[in-house]
Amino acid sequence: MKGLKKLVFVLAACSAWIGGYAQQNAQFGQYVFNGMYINPAYTGYKEELYLQAFARAQWTGIKGAPQTLSISADEAINEESLGIGAIITKDKIGAQSALNFSANFAYRIKLDRTETNILAFGLGAGLMQVGLNGSLLDPIEQGDNRIPTGNVSQIMPNIRAGVHYSNEKFFIGFSADNLLSKSLSVFTDYNLLNIKVQPHFYLSSGMALPLNDEFVFKPTFLIKDDLHGPTSLDLNAFLLIKERFWLGAVYRTSVKLYPKPNLQKNLQSRAAVGFIAELFIHQNLRIGYGYDYSLNKLGNYEYGSHELSVGYYLVTKKSRRPKCYF
Repeated sequence: MKGLKKLVFVLAACSAWIGGYAQQNAQFGQYVFNGMYINPAYTGYKEELYLQAFARAQWTGIKGAPQTLSISADEAINEESLGIGAIITKDKIGAQSALNFSANFAYRIKLDRTETNILAFGLGAGLMQVGLNGSLLDPIEQGDNRIPTGNVSQIMPNIRAGVHYSNEKFFIGFSADNLLSKSLSVFTDYNLLNIKVQPHFYLSSGMALPLNDEFVFKPTFLIKDDLHGPTSLDLNAFLLIKERFWLGAVYRTSVKLYPKPNLQKNLQSRAAVGFIAELFIHQNLRIGYGYDYSLNKLGNYEYGSHELSVGYYLVTKKSRRPKCYF
C-alpha cells in the first residue's frame, strides 16, 4: 500500500514537472485511424467529410492517470487539392490539464493521372490552454505557499506542420507539433511547478499488402520524439478482413536514436503491448477499441489502457476507394 501511495505521488509530481523530460502530447494507440491528430498534412486524405472522436483512459486504476478526448472533422475541397479540418483535444494527467484547438490546412498535389499518388503539405494553427490545479497536489509540508490554492492557467498559441505522401497501398509522413514552445510560469523562481510545452516530432509509415480477395495485411510504425524524453516507437500489424474488420497487435517500446545527456541511463525500453480492433458497422460508420498493458513496473499497479473511437463518413460521389486501407 505504501508503494502504491508513493507511485501516485510520483505521478502527481511528474504531471507538474513537465518542464523536465517527459513526453507531453497524448498517447493514442489507434494513431493509424487518427492521422490528423499527429499530422496536419493528413487533413482531407479521405477526400470526403469525415467526423471522428477518440477517448482514452490510460493506466486505469491509478489515481491521476492520463485521460484524453479528441474530436475532429476534415474534408477535401477545390477538386481535392485542399484539405481543411479542425481538431479539439482535451488531456489531463494528475494536476495538469490541456485544452487544444487547431484549424488544419493541407495543400494536396496529385502526382499522376490516376490521382492516387498524392503529396500533401500541412499546417495547423490554434490555441492551447494549459492549466495546473493546486488542490490536486499533495504537499509534503502543509501550507507550502509554492503550491497554487486553486486553478492557474494560460492560453498559448500553437503551430504545427507536416508533410504526407500516400498512394493506395503506402503512406509516409513527418510532422512537428507545439512549434511555439512556451512556459506556464506558476512561480518564476521555482521550476518544479513551471510547465513548459515542448515541441514533438512524429514519423509514421505503413503499407497495405493484399493477400487475396478477402484479406489485406497492413504493417505500420510510429516514432515520436520530444528531444528530451525517451524516443517512443510503436509497431503495429493489422489484418483487414473482407474490407470490414481490422484486427491488429501493438508493441510500444523506446529506442535510442541519438544521445540525450539528461536522460536516465537505466530506463527499461519495453513499454506496452496490446491489440486494436476496428469494425465497419455500416459503409459510413466505423467503431474501434484498443487495449494495451504496460510491460514495465507500472503494470504491477494498473489495469491497462482502454481506447474507444467512432468515425463517420459523409459519402459523396467524389469519394476515393479503397478508403479503409489507411
